[in-house]
Amino acid sequence: MMTKLKIKSGDTVQVIAGDHKGSEGKVLQVLRDKNKAIVEGINMVKRHTKPSAQNPQGGIVEKEAAIHISNLSLLTAKGETTRVGYRMEGDKKVRFSNKSNEVI
Repeated sequence: MMTKLKIKSGDTVQVIAGDHKGSEGKVLQVLRDKNKAIVEGINMVKRHTKPSAQNPQGGIVEKEAAIHISNLSLLTAKGETTRVGYRMEGDKKVRFSNKSNEVI
């Protein structure tokens, strides 16, 4: 069963645990089945690639690896970490910051 995640692609997040603690970035992709997210510029790994049609040279490519969602925290507009809540505004469901009560 896939779980409901409170982080979406395009969100700005901060790493709150692990080797990259304290670094911030934009979520590029969310892998719901694995409960992980790929964050821009964080958790870079070197990937050795064979020469192919797209990359005739081959070589070592640096790319982002996935980080577990539990190690990420959403940032507010002011840049502070916050938890996410949901509420109905009229007939629309919106995400809001539990810290500042503003709609994300």
